[in-house]
Amino acid sequence: MTLSHPILASLASPQSQLHRVGSALAARSPNETAPLLQCLQVSPPVLTSKTNCEQTLMVHEFAFSYGDPFVGAYTPPKCDFNRVTINFTVTSAGRQFDRLALMYLNDTEVWRTSTAEPTQTGIIWSYVKDVSNYVSLFREPQKIIFDLGNIVDDTYTGKWETTLTATFFTADDTIDAADVIVPISARQSSSDKPSAFVVPESKAVNSFVLPQNIKKAVASISAVGQATEEFWWANVLSSDTAVFGNETSLYGYSPFRELQLYIDGTLAGVAWPFPVIFTGGVVPGFWRPVVGIDAFDLQEDEIDISAFLPILCDGKEHTFEIKVAGISDDGKGNAALTETVGSNWVVTGKIFIWLDDVGSITQGAGPTVRAPAVALGVSSSVTQGVNSSVQALDYSVKASRSFSVTSTIITSQGSRDVSWIQDLSFTIYGKLSNSGNDQITTQSTKGHIETNGGYTRSFTYPLHVSSSYNVLEGGNYTIDATMSRAKDVQKLGHLAFPTEADTFDYDQLSGYTSSFVGAQITNSQNGSAHYLAAPALKKSFGSGSTEENYSLAGISGSGASATSLYRRHILAANDSVVYDFESIGSDSYVTQQDPPSSQQAGKQTFAKLGIKATLGRGPIREN
Repeated sequence: MTLSHPILASLASPQSQLHRVGSALAARSPNETAPLLQCLQVSPPVLTSKTNCEQTLMVHEFAFSYGDPFVGAYTPPKCDFNRVTINFTVTSAGRQFDRLALMYLNDTEVWRTSTAEPTQTGIIWSYVKDVSNYVSLFREPQKIIFDLGNIVDDTYTGKWETTLTATFFTADDTIDAADVIVPISARQSSSDKPSAFVVPESKAVNSFVLPQNIKKAVASISAVGQATEEFWWANVLSSDTAVFGNETSLYGYSPFRELQLYIDGTLAGVAWPFPVIFTGGVVPGFWRPVVGIDAFDLQEDEIDISAFLPILCDGKEHTFEIKVAGISDDGKGNAALTETVGSNWVVTGKIFIWLDDVGSITQGAGPTVRAPAVALGVSSSVTQGVNSSVQALDYSVKASRSFSVTSTIITSQGSRDVSWIQDLSFTIYGKLSNSGNDQITTQSTKGHIETNGGYTRSFTYPLHVSSSYNVLEGGNYTIDATMSRAKDVQKLGHLAFPTEADTFDYDQLSGYTSSFVGAQITNSQNGSAHYLAAPALKKSFGSGSTEENYSLAGISGSGASATSLYRRHILAANDSVVYDFESIGSDSYVTQQDPPSSQQAGKQTFAKLGIKATLGRGPIREN
């Protein structure tokens, strides 16, 4: 079998899209002859169509775009489809922070992504996303709102030249898309504004009446921290934020966060978020051209709320609220969850609904909720130096939660028991020294979720980051860091979102079918990076290397039988891919590029800000 490289294939499909966006950038590039650096997120190839049922949803430049999203009109295509994929292609040249982007159909968020940080000569990337679980929305006219806030000035010169297309087609489907999708959002599309809540500055709450003939309902939560909450996983206990004195600002509420869903004031389920690191995070040299896990495709968490249907199907208004919780402590080892966290979390949610027969009303016993308090253990200690100065802060947090909700629901198909059960654990050990400029953090988040409808999800998110910020003579400074992280997930069954085994491009395989009941993903990254800033020269220099191992397997039975679908082992050093092994099914090949002739640190970008602010604290959002 002849294999095409998924990265190159995605960048080349459609060719007209890549040419349009690349040409738009070329006129702005300071070096039109330099090739654009191709950035990528490691992910398996997605099934899409080779037919002509395609629409261009957006061609837009995001420059001075805070509060000024792209707004367009969508009309369903004149073709049959049960699958939809979108292709987002972006180019940029100059200096720019990473930025957060959200795509809406009316008030419903359908995709969340972020940007790579550009080079002076320009970068390009293309990401293909299956959005077939939103097919009910794509069958109706919609207002498209694409929010990518950006600022262009004398320092930050990078504009985002973007093209977004959608492809519609029919496949032998394992994706059971919801009949109705109800947003939990700020609902501002009528004013041509994006509909995300900013928490805790505002409450993420909606009230609405749901259909009475629901046979299944799933809630999703889309949430990422920004500003002082981007590196929430590196925050400290609130009692220790001033431990190094007023000249060093540490962010509090602990390095633990919980996303909570409430229905009519009752806790309906929780999510413990994956620690996303954006392309300016820690040290930029980690993330070019291979970006961090999920950076181009920020994942949502799902909660089966079918146990609440006997209440939700009563024809009355019900309230849904999403909260972000951290930890408050008294400095004496006593701690509790708090709904007050730093600024800010960008939050939306959705209710995915599958309908029963017309005219039927879902009934049953009200839900039984068992939600004991999160078990917390916190500690910190200070090492004193000369003159009673603080030499180091050591801290730790342990958390565990068991949650369950059960009920019996009665639909036109009879009576059935439904449940949502979660067991979660979290540990972190951290150390800060050098006046708070050096930090080591080692953490792990683990969980197992199941329903009695055959859905299970097991996951682990290990993370280790060591970073050192040092000021040199003349105001120059350096940042050195190492990191290792992973996202390992096994899913059996389905809630609202398809698995990667459902959306995989089986056309690239022979003898394979898409009849898997689940998917298993292991994805790990490790690397080291260096950054040197010379403020007087308005220049900075950086180098780094990152290695990533990704594998996707389809699960055929109860979890014992797994079939390898896709693997990739890639190594990037100093803005170049130097080793690339890939296998699709049983076929594999190696692409190896010789390292650049000079392994010296390459020029990056510089902004005249403080050490940590130079890198930003996430894709900047300004209110």
